[in-house]
Amino acid sequence: MRRLLLASALLAAPVPAQAQMSEAAARAEVAVLTHRVEVLEGTRAIMNLQRAFGFYVDRGLWHDAAQLFADDGSIELGVDGVYLGPARIEEYLRRLHGGQEGLIYGQLNEWVTLQPAIVVAPDALTATARWRDLGMLGQYRSHAEWRDGIYENRYVRQGGVWKISALHLYVNFVAPYAQGWARLEQGEGLARSQTAVDYPPDRPPNASYAPFPAVYVPPFQASHPVTGRVVE
Repeated sequence: MRRLLLASALLAAPVPAQAQMSEAAARAEVAVLTHRVEVLEGTRAIMNLQRAFGFYVDRGLWHDAAQLFADDGSIELGVDGVYLGPARIEEYLRRLHGGQEGLIYGQLNEWVTLQPAIVVAPDALTATARWRDLGMLGQYRSHAEWRDGIYENRYVRQGGVWKISALHLYVNFVAPYAQGWARLEQGEGLARSQTAVDYPPDRPPNASYAPFPAVYVPPFQASHPVTGRVVE
């Protein structure tokens, strides 16, 4: 009985301050490590998300591409304007590339996405990313083009899953393969698609573009990674 009473007294005794501090420090370290994991996992998920978009549109999987967007997500390609929601995005992409699920015979539609610069927000619920777009486009025995541009995209994590919140491609030029961009006439490299005329966007373009050969810098959403300043 004496041993039981002694053990009970020891358990009821207050925890030393040093032990309490150690526990608090451990909890703080766990929180820091958890946040780092969320940011790293978010960065990896966003890279996979954007690459999946590229692979899907490469082969005309418009429904799968549209399902990568949030319910209120948007897409804006060059001067075509803004399309809102997965259903509108799917129909816009389908009409833009031949009007059917899958590419038409002899169609080349390569969306090569490079140079990811991803910034996950401190709460790990939203993120931005800047990418380089290199497009190889064309139709067999008909025409072939190069496309160059910059993505400035936003992403959101909903129910633990990362989705595209806003995909915005600032098109620098679309140039014929044979003549290349060196022979473009002023203003020739960027034009509204016939799809945007026949299937109008939900909103007009968010930017006033100055395509190649003019020097236009798509605005940076993220701050400078070293100085922390806004890049203008």
